[in-house]
Amino acid sequence: MAKDLDELLDEVESKFCSPDPLWLGMVERPRGCGGGILSNDRNRAEAKENLRSTETLTKEDDLDSLITEIFEEPNFDKKPFKLKSKSSGNTSVRAPIQGLGKSCSPVYLGGSTASYGIGTNTSQRACDRLRCTACDFRVVSYCDYAWDKSCDYLFFRNNMPEFHKLRTKLVKKKGTRAYACQCSWRAVEELTDLQTDHQLRWVCGKH
Repeated sequence: MAKDLDELLDEVESKFCSPDPLWLGMVERPRGCGGGILSNDRNRAEAKENLRSTETLTKEDDLDSLITEIFEEPNFDKKPFKLKSKSSGNTSVRAPIQGLGKSCSPVYLGGSTASYGIGTNTSQRACDRLRCTACDFRVVSYCDYAWDKSCDYLFFRNNMPEFHKLRTKLVKKKGTRAYACQCSWRAVEELTDLQTDHQLRWVCGKH
């Protein structure tokens, strides 16, 4: 009787307790077969861990592929934009920039023979960027002209800066340069430092 029982148990164990690779960790093993529910839980945990490892590897592979694609983009093969060196010798572009924002020091007025430009102690040139701080008008100048003696404040107040109106009071005078804003006017024959005329409120408006 005991022998028959052992044979029956062996037969049951061979049929129901043999590990099937397809169902390993997927179904609950019968009790009494060397692990029961605990073995099933362990198999499930192992299966989840294997799945996580596979997902991690897949993500890492995808990330590596993405990085490879980025560095293989044709845009990276293009020549990078290079800034021009300061010593490139392109003076035609830099020369005007260097002159921007410079003021005359000292400021000169001059006759028609004096050249216009930035006035300095070594380069004495008549300023052609004069502005009046009193009336806030730009100072105009006319070469080889002088102002008529009948000019007054109201004339410039009403006619600045229209030349066709101002010319009615301009007199031809070679070598002289006529300057005027809306409130002041001068006729200059020689190069003169503006600081010597304390009545004028003219300043260099920067070149």
